[in-house]
Amino acid sequence: MGLRDALRKKDAIDHDQGPDIFVRSDSDTITQQFATAPDQQQGHEQAAQGLGQGSGSPGFNDALLSPAASTSGEPRKSRRSFDFFHSSSDRPRSPSASSATSQTKKESTARRLSHRLHLSRAPKTSDHVPQDLPEIVVPGTDAGDREAEELQWEKRATMLAGQNDRARSPADGAAHVSLDGAAARSRSASTHSATAPVSSKQIDADIQEAIRLHEEGNFAEATKMFGRLADENGANNPLSQVLYGLALRHGWGCTPDPERAVHYLTAAASNAAAVEQMAIQAGLKKGGAAKGELVLAIYELANCFRNGWGIEKDPVAAKQYYETAANLGDTDAMNEVAWCYLEGYGCKKDKYTAAQYYRLAEKAGNKTLGNTWIWKEKYNKKN
Repeated sequence: MGLRDALRKKDAIDHDQGPDIFVRSDSDTITQQFATAPDQQQGHEQAAQGLGQGSGSPGFNDALLSPAASTSGEPRKSRRSFDFFHSSSDRPRSPSASSATSQTKKESTARRLSHRLHLSRAPKTSDHVPQDLPEIVVPGTDAGDREAEELQWEKRATMLAGQNDRARSPADGAAHVSLDGAAARSRSASTHSATAPVSSKQIDADIQEAIRLHEEGNFAEATKMFGRLADENGANNPLSQVLYGLALRHGWGCTPDPERAVHYLTAAASNAAAVEQMAIQAGLKKGGAAKGELVLAIYELANCFRNGWGIEKDPVAAKQYYETAANLGDTDAMNEVAWCYLEGYGCKKDKYTAAQYYRLAEKAGNKTLGNTWIWKEKYNKKN
């Protein structure tokens, strides 16, 4: 993803309006499935880039998008793969049909025995996903219910940010052992954001200058500015931390450093989560000034978990992070979590849910070629 794309994604999330709701519950909280669709009208407006325009949050403004659009952004590569049925030549051959049947019965008996002895595999878990994630409850489909559903997903995003922050900073995790999970995550996130404001006019001006330098090809100077603004002992700005993390990942004007990229993306998620927690506590149903930064950081961390960029691959975390970002309006995340459900990556295979997420992405203007199957009648919403 290019710098310009990241900024537009963040700005679009800040101003996403009331979505339609798709719900499909599972007994396992980790695999519970929800999808939030942006409005049809907004999806048409975002068709070209998959993103909207305009801003008004204290942490970001239209001036940051004033330079000419970049043409150097990295194209998104398709990450989908397909399962193929085994042909007859791939099947094991045996001297007789009776021996094959006998072998099948033995395997069936073994499966039943393992089930009786409780030897079946436990549900997949991840150190980067809290085990106490609450279920998302959607009481209805009117505007108030949609806001309530989105608020629950934002709370989940702050919990994911806190969990990953503790993994990044073991000392912080040890300091909060005596606290319950939610309180520990909240305090850990607050610790990182207490040293500086989310933004200021000067910080906005500096970010704009760094963007200008980047788009003029002066990557080294731009990345240096992003690094200064991302410094946790200095400006500690979440948006700059996301952009600096992307620069470190891709090597924009610097030596690629995936591990440090994860560090700054995690710091961005933690700082933005602290701001959003305060907004939630203040009763703001649609989030605060750092919602865009939080969702963008969550999405980029999902990419890290999926591809093993600077951190070990973690399918469960990747799926959870993608799904959270998707339900907060990130159209790229909608496509990615759809792929997860389609392929069973970090979750059980569920082609129906995959179709629902692919539909949401298309409605938002982020279409994947070759996905006409998602509109088949059998994948329509179930009552």
